[in-house]
Amino acid sequence: MRQIKLTKEEREIEHALIQGEYKDVSKEEFDEIARAVALRRKDAVLNIRINSQDLRHIKQKARKMGIKYQTFISELLHRVAHS
Repeated sequence: MRQIKLTKEEREIEHALIQGEYKDVSKEEFDEIARAVALRRKDAVLNIRINSQDLRHIKQKARKMGIKYQTFISELLHRVAHS
């Protein structure tokens, strides 16, 4: 059987699942969560120029958080757009 490499976040989710930390939710709550996820769907492409030092620091911070740097940048932009 092929070994699947999980990200840090995926390992945390797996651990929580094994520990029984997740609970069942109602259909209404599930639908609300599904709507929230759909609203965060990325459906546009953005190309920008950025200072190489800034990009290096962003990549370092994303790596420490265990996420991809593009996801990190997307989340930062989302927070700024909605603050």
